Amino acid sequence: MAITKIIKFNVKPDHSDAFKNALLDNKKGTESEAGCLEMRLYVDNTNPNLFFVYERWLDDAAFASHATQVYTQRMLALFDSALAEPAEFIDLSDTQPAPIALKPADKDDPLFNIIFIFKIKAGMQDRFVAQFKEHITHTRQEDGNLLFDLYTIDNDDQTLVVYEHWRKESDVWDIHFHQPYAKITGALMEEGVIGDMEQYMNFVTQIA
Repeated sequence: MAITKIIKFNVKPDHSDAFKNALLDNKKGTESEAGCLEMRLYVDNTNPNLFFVYERWLDDAAFASHATQVYTQRMLALFDSALAEPAEFIDLSDTQPAPIALKPADKDDPLFNIIFIFKIKAGMQDRFVAQFKEHITHTRQEDGNLLFDLYTIDNDDQTLVVYEHWRKESDVWDIHFHQPYAKITGALMEEGVIGDMEQYMNFVTQIA
């Protein structure tokens, strides 16, 4: 069974370049691993010391094997000295509609990517998953959307993850949020998200 993870790294400023290079080295090595289905690296647009890794693996054995590789060990060796806080490993569970391949962007697309990890009130997960099923089906048909996936979190029914890629920022604010299904989802978010939604949003740039 395929497994999906997002890993969040908050790096000390004076170690940022070294850690970024270690992430890139790890990504390059991972490309030769048959068990890696997908790996993408991101840096936060407003905080150059905040990195995210999105990765999908064939199974637990493939991920365990990855941890033993030399390039992975080099990255892990930097954790104690480079990280401002412990790395956050988030184990994701697929929902329906299931994740799909990233659509190709046009060469002139500036790209706009969002990793949205948010907290919801107790007992509301089923409502959110049901609404996002409808939301995602329509969103993926928008010309500006390249990827839109929803995940639940293993052993945590009050956290959801939305992972999305767009051709450009205006496709989100000027088009997507004005769609009827997005307005319904927005109303549910206003009702069920704990606190200010902006605190959970990371606008990120893919570095590999």
